[in-house]
Amino acid sequence: IPPEPPQQQLQPPPPPAPPNHVVTTIENLPAEGSGGGGSLSASSRAGVRQRIRKVLNRSKNDPPPKLCILSLLLCGIGLTSKYLAEDFHANTPVFQSFLNYILLFLVYTTTLAVRQGEENLLAILRRRWWKYMILGLIDLEANYLVVKAYQYTTLTSIQLLDCFVIPVVILLSWFFLLIRYKAVHFIGIVVCILGMGCMVGADVLVGRHQGAGENKLVGDLLVLGGATLYGISNVWEEYIIRTLSRVEFLGMIGLFGAFFSGIQLAIMEHKELLKVPWDWQIGLLYVGFSACMFGLYSFMPVVIKKTSATSVNLSLLTADLYSLFCGLFLFHYKFSGLYLLSFFTILIGLVLYSSTSTYIAQDPRVYKQFRNPSGPAVDLPTTAQVEPSVTYTSLGQETEEEPHVRVA
Repeated sequence: IPPEPPQQQLQPPPPPAPPNHVVTTIENLPAEGSGGGGSLSASSRAGVRQRIRKVLNRSKNDPPPKLCILSLLLCGIGLTSKYLAEDFHANTPVFQSFLNYILLFLVYTTTLAVRQGEENLLAILRRRWWKYMILGLIDLEANYLVVKAYQYTTLTSIQLLDCFVIPVVILLSWFFLLIRYKAVHFIGIVVCILGMGCMVGADVLVGRHQGAGENKLVGDLLVLGGATLYGISNVWEEYIIRTLSRVEFLGMIGLFGAFFSGIQLAIMEHKELLKVPWDWQIGLLYVGFSACMFGLYSFMPVVIKKTSATSVNLSLLTADLYSLFCGLFLFHYKFSGLYLLSFFTILIGLVLYSSTSTYIAQDPRVYKQFRNPSGPAVDLPTTAQVEPSVTYTSLGQETEEEPHVRVA
């Protein structure tokens, strides 16, 4: 009997993974096939090059120009509102919001009405009508409370207390959007708020205290309430445009915003509207206000999808400085060097905040790409019981190369 041929020696199976699974951060993963310990320096250099490419791509495609456009639009809203309230005594905040919602309705709600299938207006109303009804009320009252506060408190108080929207957005993003921040993000936020405080201090030094200030406590409470509602609206907006669509958000806001603002206008502001001394100048100011508001509402979802609600609210801190620079020529404000210091301080904070990506934390068993829902899903082991853990995935601008995700 001939001897049996020697069998190939089988390699022992790898040891099982520990029960607490950790998903490696995307930014720290080397590309597949990069090798083992001998290629550590090569993979490190590749990681540095990938990070540099991502930073350059983010700075080229994202924040500065688009965020400046939002600030300029908000500056136009403030200037037209100031002229209407102080020069023509037209205190009509609900009517001004009503004009904006009507424009949104005519452009975006009609777009939804002519669509087919699941993106049709009636199909959306059948599934989510009550959610958009609540969102429309929140957005309307946020605008109303902040504009109404100008009748009770000073511009300085409004500028300072309106920063309350930033911690509201951060908390809501942390708990509901599962966004996680690094230390550099908090440093950038603190620097931005310090820049805003510097501007408020400059207002006090030069004596720029526009506003009645007759009942300051009521005005301050109105600003805090409006800032809280703005934060809720912005985070809800970010969720909708990332998971659904920008047109759906704007169309439904236009529908319910026009409906509720029309009711509020008929109840609360019809007498004020009759007192407005109508002429071509007032009509032009209302047209300018509506155009700026429509542009802000239409463009903000684009910027939020590229960055985040927190980034947008930080960048809008510069809108008061743009209004100030316009006021130097239009309203003959006194100039102070602290204004320039404030402006550059806020810009430094924005650069610090935008220098690195935020992250999304999720249970790996329900992991999915938040920025790209149609992307490939991560296959997770189903044989062993998996304990909940945290998954981090970058929210930064996507590069051409698909990042490698590994579940250990």
